[in-house]
Amino acid sequence: MRKTIKQLLAEYGTVAVVVYFAIFFAVLGGFWVAIRFGWRPASAAGQVGAFTAAYIATKVTQPFRIAATLALTPLAAKLYERVTGKRAGGDGAAGGDGAAGGGTPR
Repeated sequence: MRKTIKQLLAEYGTVAVVVYFAIFFAVLGGFWVAIRFGWRPASAAGQVGAFTAAYIATKVTQPFRIAATLALTPLAAKLYERVTGKRAGGDGAAGGDGAAGGGTPR
């Protein structure tokens, strides 16, 4: 699994990080809202504050969030490329082949 995450970060860079954190905060917010509106976790986390319980529940779902990140990042990168016209890469450079020179100065 780690090698796949490293490959994802190398290929998509910032897009992968944004997708991961978007999923993280969506899940954290969802658990917080659920706890605030009456859902009671059946664990020790249910005895602490709503935010702490939501954070613990979010950490429990980490393997699922990583899997969702692996699945959604390529789609998000394609959307990013379509909207901005820029390649979503790990190094942030346009062009993709990594060759030095030959381009116009910025």
